[in-house]
Amino acid sequence: VTTIPQLPFRQASPLDIAPELRTLQRGAVHRVRTATGDDAWLVIDYAQVRRLLADDRLGRSHPDPENAPRVAESALFGNPVGNFETEASDHAQMRELLQPHFSPRHLHALAPRVEELTTALLDELAEQGPPADLHSKLAVPLPVLVICELLGVPTSDRDQFRSLCEDAGSVEDRTRSENGLAALFGYSLQLVQHKRAHPEDDVISRLCGQDVDDTGATLLTLALIFAGHETTVVQIDQGVLRLLANRDQWRTLQDEPALVPKAVEELMRASNFNTLGGVPRYARTDFDFDGVPIQAGDLVLLDLGSANRDPAVFADPERLDIAREQTGHLALGHGAHYCVGAPLARLELKAVFTQLIQRFPSMHLTCDPVEVPLRQDSITGGLVELPVSWS
Repeated sequence: VTTIPQLPFRQASPLDIAPELRTLQRGAVHRVRTATGDDAWLVIDYAQVRRLLADDRLGRSHPDPENAPRVAESALFGNPVGNFETEASDHAQMRELLQPHFSPRHLHALAPRVEELTTALLDELAEQGPPADLHSKLAVPLPVLVICELLGVPTSDRDQFRSLCEDAGSVEDRTRSENGLAALFGYSLQLVQHKRAHPEDDVISRLCGQDVDDTGATLLTLALIFAGHETTVVQIDQGVLRLLANRDQWRTLQDEPALVPKAVEELMRASNFNTLGGVPRYARTDFDFDGVPIQAGDLVLLDLGSANRDPAVFADPERLDIAREQTGHLALGHGAHYCVGAPLARLELKAVFTQLIQRFPSMHLTCDPVEVPLRQDSITGGLVELPVSWS
């Protein structure tokens, strides 16, 4: 009898995917059990993950949410989300509202501010001197400050919403996650009501001016606060860690800063922050996928990290190669749910890698990369700390 693999698969090292994933056959869809003991399908192949990300027979909602298979104890991603009947149109409307705020014009205006914020954080780092925890000194505060700027949130609130996000993102403690999410909703609602009364030139004020009710505007604000910084924190952490663990690549970027945009794509491809097992989707209907009978209501997990390491698509996928020619990684998704904030994430990552390497060329890890501690109790994973020094 074959035993069904049990999630979550734990990474032995922050640079590597979980050993269990290596034993799963490529090209097959796998039956797994989630952290909550529910059955799910796990998809790890690039071509299959990409097809399913763009397949409208999968969604985030479920016809019977109370009895739906769960992926984790997180109130944020553990359950189905949205209304089963209207999900597609609701999602399209949400994208339409958000897209303009991440347009090239808006980001062009924000770019100098992102550079300034990065410079200011690195000034503080230099002033304080080595050693330091780059996670708390750069990876966390930069995305938080940028999202404050974008949403018109007072920077004095940053510690508050950071801790609410950490609570809401808990995958192991259901009560902590639910309380965090409720508090984040309350905080977002207050912001929306304040912006309705005192509109300024920021995303929340513009959303409020677009015929969106308080609940709708609050949910969008909450999504932007959480998704808008949490994922970027992980990308900065992992990107810096990978470059420091691959010193030759760090030096190449030091000599050729023009390679930074390419490096950003390669670091996103190589990153693997995934404590759930994959991006959760529910089948909206019965369908056959490459010979696997998927039934309506089934939970399907799309593992972006494994897809981005598919040797059929990426030559020598375990090697970090910042000059890699092929593009098309799935770290930001694909299809209708492609990350709406992708241009902002790229802007922040470019600022970080350009400035950090030029200003701290001698930076190095103070421990073995394998020993850098991972955050296990968070839907986005990432690092607990990133201990560095420089001379």
